[in-house]
Amino acid sequence: MLLRRALRATSQPPGWLALALVLDAAVAITVISTGQRINLADLLAAGPLLACARCSGRATAFAAIYAISLCAIVAAATGVWGAMGTGYRFIIVGGVGAFATFAAAVRSRREGALISISEKAQRAILHPLPAELGGVAFASHYQSATTQALVGGDLYDIAMTPFGMRFIIGDVKGQGIDVVDWSVAVLAAFRAVAFGEPDLIRLAEAMDTRLSREMELEDFVTVIVAEFTPGHVGIVNCGHPPPVKLAADGGCLQLMIPPEYEPPLGLHPHPRRQDIGLGPGDRLLFYTDGLIESRDRAGRFFALDARVAKALAAPDLDTAVRRVVSLLLEHAGGTLADDVLLVLGEPAAAVT
Repeated sequence: MLLRRALRATSQPPGWLALALVLDAAVAITVISTGQRINLADLLAAGPLLACARCSGRATAFAAIYAISLCAIVAAATGVWGAMGTGYRFIIVGGVGAFATFAAAVRSRREGALISISEKAQRAILHPLPAELGGVAFASHYQSATTQALVGGDLYDIAMTPFGMRFIIGDVKGQGIDVVDWSVAVLAAFRAVAFGEPDLIRLAEAMDTRLSREMELEDFVTVIVAEFTPGHVGIVNCGHPPPVKLAADGGCLQLMIPPEYEPPLGLHPHPRRQDIGLGPGDRLLFYTDGLIESRDRAGRFFALDARVAKALAAPDLDTAVRRVVSLLLEHAGGTLADDVLLVLGEPAAAVT
């Protein structure tokens, strides 16, 4: 029971705590089997030290108690209980265990504060989309690949401009807090240009110019910039996975492959505009590459097949998105290797 509680308390997978316990057990077995009575028992302090690097304070405390218990077992098994030096070993193992527990508790509190900050930053970057804007209804979902919901590179935004309702979805290269600055920079560039540039292609090129000034050679961000008008949507794709369309009459999903592949922002794309018909009842799914690059245990990628088409045909957009996420998690065995962002749009007049 105590071990189960300790495993639940650790902020990382229980394998790290198990490694610390196995290490101490190996030390104890070695000392007992070889009859060594000097110094080797002090190595039992290694378990708590290993645990404090990744585990919570409670889990590290369990490792410390475990190490002291093994120290007592070793002393009894080797016949040195009460001998000179035995108390010294208990002090060493117990002192190191106490220090490791304190260090783990401090580290866990700091990690918790960082996670809280990252979650607030994530909400600022992925703020909820309006249910309807510019005659188009939306539903979205962000699925983090990390249990702590750390910020990833996925982003989106929407704006009602003088040229119509415009939307961006993107994915910054990299993971974690390091990509926050670039996610914010991409959204700021979109907002700065979207309200003043009537041409969608020049909008993307202007964003690339702004971002490239600060990007290193290996930095980039894939994006789709879309402009919704009655009956159709124009998109410019810069290295991003193409959206899929589900017609109102159902059937197979249509992959909206761009006329030519263009590199992401930061690599100086010169994209072409692609116009897609979007009539009443038609639905268009935008997503990041975490969706199609998710693998199952056999290594197969997630397919945008008939099951996804059926899920997207659900009575309402929110249900459709939830069903796609369920299919994805089932395919991936409940664990994702990359963050996933889904945005589903449909002409609002068709929504009941």
